[in-house]
Amino acid sequence: MTQAAAPPSDVKIPWAHVLVVAALASIHALWKLGRLHPDEVFQMLEPAVWKLYGYGTRAWEWDPNPPGGIRNWAFPGIVMGCLKLADALGWKDVMARRALIEVPQYALHVAFLWAVFRFSARRVERSLAIACVWLVGLYGPVLWFQGRTVTEALAMPFLVIALERLDAREPGFKAAAVAGLCLGFAQVFRYGSAAAILFALVWLAVERRWKDLLVVIAGGAVVAAGLAALDLATWGFLTLPRYLDFNLRSGQAQANFGESPPWWYVLRFLLAPWAAVGLALWRWDKAARAWGMAFVAVGYLVAISATPHKEGRFLYPTLVLLTIAGTPAFVRWAKGALEDAAALWKRAVVAICALGGAAFYVFPCPFEPARPEQFQLTVEAARTGNGFILVNEGMWGSGGSFYLGKNMPWCHCDWPQDGCFQMAMACRGGAGADPRCPGVFDRAVTWEDRALAELQQAGFQIVETRGLAKLLAR
Repeated sequence: MTQAAAPPSDVKIPWAHVLVVAALASIHALWKLGRLHPDEVFQMLEPAVWKLYGYGTRAWEWDPNPPGGIRNWAFPGIVMGCLKLADALGWKDVMARRALIEVPQYALHVAFLWAVFRFSARRVERSLAIACVWLVGLYGPVLWFQGRTVTEALAMPFLVIALERLDAREPGFKAAAVAGLCLGFAQVFRYGSAAAILFALVWLAVERRWKDLLVVIAGGAVVAAGLAALDLATWGFLTLPRYLDFNLRSGQAQANFGESPPWWYVLRFLLAPWAAVGLALWRWDKAARAWGMAFVAVGYLVAISATPHKEGRFLYPTLVLLTIAGTPAFVRWAKGALEDAAALWKRAVVAICALGGAAFYVFPCPFEPARPEQFQLTVEAARTGNGFILVNEGMWGSGGSFYLGKNMPWCHCDWPQDGCFQMAMACRGGAGADPRCPGVFDRAVTWEDRALAELQQAGFQIVETRGLAKLLAR
């Protein structure tokens, strides 16, 4: 949303770079596993397993009775399609099935980076716009989020594409229509996107782009009608009003999940360091300015700061939009700094920004996936086991039935005296087996050696250790 003209038609999209950078997030998600948030499993993957196969865990959000029924079936429906395709192909291994689900996410991330290039190419030359693609794609939160089945990762590409299309200021209605459709899809995949969408509309009004505003609203209305049809076909009611009631009007969100002060996001505002420099450079680099994207990012931040219930992942859209907005100014300035041998302080700033970007991968970060080894060993346990126990992790921190890859008995516990643990230790099969046992529990994963001695006393032996997780079998 700058006065810059659209890039000339001969500026080609660097597809090789876009495809490679997008692949990094998918590879990381599949190789690392773990979880950014329980919703990654229980709001996206597990509902599809439960709906398609009749087993798994149905979280309260998927109960048709209030306060449930606050999610739509858009992405779980896509997951179901991928699982049906896997069944048709004879792919039984859980990681093969997860890789198939990654395909549409990879396509979304490619579109995301395509928009980043187009946005950047209106401000800097092509080679520097390619550098912007790499910097945004390697920004820690982007690499960690965009390959995963969290709502933020699903909605973010549509939000970025929409803002890039509005930024283009192309003649006619096509760009605004695409923007409207994308804003609609951003809302479908994450109802919390409404705050960002609202500020995008406000910005169009501030700029008096009335035709674009009407076209955007019309495009969004088309998607909203489709969502309503989906809800009525799958639920028999609309999910968005229930979502708004639970999270905003009734106070149930903060009552159930906690309340934080408005400044809670300050200590988690881990913006890409080069983007912070780039935003500061807007004072001198007028061609790089993108006030519209910054307005949406800051407006969304104000909205989530005013909402009582807060989570670190809610900050993701603001961090990404500001990173995209600030990167072009930085790369242009950095190019000049590296070419100027006398400007040592400028080179020092570039080096500090590079180190700051690398710090996301060196030091603990609130946006980094948690317990990857636990998920990895859960997959290994299910490949050869008949029953599974997970020690020192609750239901919502587990991989659910999805990452077990089959309908097998399993349970979770914190302590050896818990009923789940006692049952699993007794259900070992063989002569005299208790007929009340749901199955033979012959695989276990423990975190930080919780109940390790008791597991070994019950006949389990350590098979593999990865980080703080251990896989045991008997």
